[in-house]
Amino acid sequence: MTQASPPGGAENSGVHPLVDTLAERIRLCRSELAELQPLAIADDLEAISGSLDGDALFIRNEVHRSRGLRKLHLETARLGAGLQILHCVFFPDPRYDLPVFGADIVAGRAGVSAAIVDLSPVKPDGLPESVLEPLRARQRPAFSQVRELPPWGAIFSEQVLFVRPEGEQEEAWFVEEVASFLNALGAAAASSEAQPPDHPATVTRWHGQLHYCKQQKQNDKTRRALAKAFNPEWADRYIEELLFDDPPAPC
Repeated sequence: MTQASPPGGAENSGVHPLVDTLAERIRLCRSELAELQPLAIADDLEAISGSLDGDALFIRNEVHRSRGLRKLHLETARLGAGLQILHCVFFPDPRYDLPVFGADIVAGRAGVSAAIVDLSPVKPDGLPESVLEPLRARQRPAFSQVRELPPWGAIFSEQVLFVRPEGEQEEAWFVEEVASFLNALGAAAASSEAQPPDHPATVTRWHGQLHYCKQQKQNDKTRRALAKAFNPEWADRYIEELLFDDPPAPC
């Protein structure tokens, strides 16, 4: 494993258009969040180079925080000339009545095999009305291939979108759906007020976010791939410290 950036712009050559387009749209939505600040990240977790089954693996991470959101994580990864991944999670500060935003894309030579976006609730009564209302009001496009959620998918909301987009039109639809989710979250974050750290609702949302991270860690495909490309100890650290780190106790 090295920390160097891919040489000669290799990380951007041949990138699937949807990965690039969605990353830029997420960055645009992120830039509109109040009190946006970059978060420090260890050098060996920011720009990563490795090898998996003889193919070069590049991973780039961006981490921020904003009003109401404790961590905004955007990861883009590429394996050889084929597999490309975008992974994005915005974790809320438990003091605010906000859900977890998540979006992922898996693309290869044959196209995009999976694209998912959701605002996942972190409390028993589901999504806050401030987020749910704009999501219900929009008209969802008619994607041709809707995928089934994984066994651990109970963390997702009824608004989750999990599809295999076909062609440029459906890929553009997916980008707009992600923007709709992010706009709903951004508006709710701007209007929400923080509750005390020891408020029962804050504690409930903290436990809900702990459960979200625990469920995501059940997806062992990521851990196995990282362990094979680097080593098991580093893979565990990457998942526990960066991808799905447990939220600190409210204070």
